Amino acid sequence: MPVAIITGASKGLGRALAEALAGRGWDLVLDARGAEALANTVGAVSARGTRVTALPGDVTDAAHRAELVAAARRLGGVDLLVHNASALGAEPLVRLAELPLEGLRRALEVNLVAGLGLVREALPLLRASRAGTVIAVSSDAAAEAYETWGGYGASKAALDHLVAVLAVEEPGLRVWAVDPGDMATDLYATAVPDDREPRPEPAAVVPAFLRLLDERPASGRYGAPALLDEAR
Repeated sequence: MPVAIITGASKGLGRALAEALAGRGWDLVLDARGAEALANTVGAVSARGTRVTALPGDVTDAAHRAELVAAARRLGGVDLLVHNASALGAEPLVRLAELPLEGLRRALEVNLVAGLGLVREALPLLRASRAGTVIAVSSDAAAEAYETWGGYGASKAALDHLVAVLAVEEPGLRVWAVDPGDMATDLYATAVPDDREPRPEPAAVVPAFLRLLDERPASGRYGAPALLDEAR
């Protein structure tokens, strides 16, 4: 069975991806900081009959990243690495004039540095896979200038560039930065708590990620809404 590592998998998009991949027979290594929420996810995903290893921890911790890759190795390797864990930099979001530098550093550490650290740890196994794939979950804020989204957007823009370079340096892999679009997630509610506009559930955008895995287009940046529109 193929094996995937998914960070930030206890809820939202990470959990939705885990459930969808488990439904396709993937074995999974799941990470999140909240042990209780992660355990709930494992219960739902394991019911689909696949092997699931859950490791609560912080992706900024090098030892934790090594544990994730070691767990995947025990399951057979790494065919897919999804870097979904994210930090906002401030909760709720604030203008750059008020953004704590410690918050910006945290966003960069989680969204960017930890992503590269995990890729580097998993790279030998990804190269050994016949379909080694890296997905970095991006954001519209990486490409557009939205008030109060500066710190988070900067970290995601840097992540986009990093994975673009990775794609050039590792032509044997598929490397995609994927903007999932607006979603009803705890992350968004924390970022903008006064926004009550309805948004799609994370499960609604998962078919876009599955389409990428099925069709395996060239490495690059993709938007889930556009992929879903093309499929209709």
